[in-house]
Amino acid sequence: MNSIRLYQFFFQGSLVKKISMGLVAGLILVAVAPMLQPILGINLAVEAGFLGKIFVRSLRAVAPLLVFLLVIAAISNKQVGVKSNMRQIVVLYLMGTFFAAFVAVLISFALPTSLVLVVGDAGLTPPSDVSQVLSTLVLSVVDNPVNALFSANFIGILGWAIGLGLALRYASETTKTVMNDLAEAVSKIVYFIISLAPIGVFGLVAETFASKGFGAMAHYMQLLVVLLGAMLISAFGVNAILVYWKTRRNPYPLIWKCIRVSGVTAFFTRSSAANIPVNMDLCKQMDLDEETYSVSIPLGASINMGGAAITITVLTLAAVHTLGIPVTFGSALLLSLVASVCACGASGVAGGSLLLIPLACSLFGISNEVAAQVMGVGFIIGVIQDSAETALNSSTDVVFTAAVCEEEKRKAA
Repeated sequence: MNSIRLYQFFFQGSLVKKISMGLVAGLILVAVAPMLQPILGINLAVEAGFLGKIFVRSLRAVAPLLVFLLVIAAISNKQVGVKSNMRQIVVLYLMGTFFAAFVAVLISFALPTSLVLVVGDAGLTPPSDVSQVLSTLVLSVVDNPVNALFSANFIGILGWAIGLGLALRYASETTKTVMNDLAEAVSKIVYFIISLAPIGVFGLVAETFASKGFGAMAHYMQLLVVLLGAMLISAFGVNAILVYWKTRRNPYPLIWKCIRVSGVTAFFTRSSAANIPVNMDLCKQMDLDEETYSVSIPLGASINMGGAAITITVLTLAAVHTLGIPVTFGSALLLSLVASVCACGASGVAGGSLLLIPLACSLFGISNEVAAQVMGVGFIIGVIQDSAETALNSSTDVVFTAAVCEEEKRKAA
């Protein structure tokens, strides 16, 4: 009986409720761990982080193979002459990223923030200009397919999967069936891993709050308010307007569902790549077109970067305000455009959005030395900033994909 109840807990019922239970359990462990540490000699909350690492690593490990096989299976079995929705989704991705950056500009003007600049050595080298970011993206497409799978280069994985999928459209039905079976087998493994999310979130929450806490965030509260405020407005304002423009229906049930399932998980995993299996599963639950979401979700994890655009914009304008540099509307609009382009390349740069801040700072003549200090501030608040950024990026992938798919289904009905 106990084994049956354990099975039902992990593999049946609401995943969001179970994740919430893991979250609460993690916070409880953070509270009691210091009292038990003198007795046990270890901090249980910190040690519980190992469970979170296993969960995140499992998702990251299976995501490249899942994307590779799903895209090949979807494209190879695609019927000739069937209309594709990808162009509409990519347009929404790019519009959402740009408007997210513009919202960040407006909020930064309304709530100008000054920084206590602290040098933060992350041991990483930022790209020198926008062309380097774009060249990295182009080179990622022609990466060795084996290396792309090993290094989780999703741009390269998509390129090879699309090419193989197109070639296999002329293969025998037996070959296509094998690809479908492989994709389904990996999907079942993903389902098992996602079912263990409560344990993973328990470990991630316990370790994060035990090692970081909120004390380190106290000196940067206004900066966090601006960042998180811009992300909330982007999620419930910009995305809502774009979804309504596409569907002409109330967008909030869809947005809220995506944030509850995709956003919550992404907040704790802090990895768009790790959240791809979660988004794929959500799209399947929503009965979306598999030929569309099997491509749009991994593509969105690479180019749909509204959260990254907000981070780049807010931190750059905070540095500008701190240094007393005047900003015109034209330069702010240019910053929005540059931040959008940089954000689309964030997945191809080690360190993500924070490493692209020097590019945006260069628009205002800010030296690399000062820009490096701004990056240091970003790393300090990263425990919250990166989580919220990933939650916005990942949940928006599903929002825009679902909006286009549901509208196409309505037109076809």
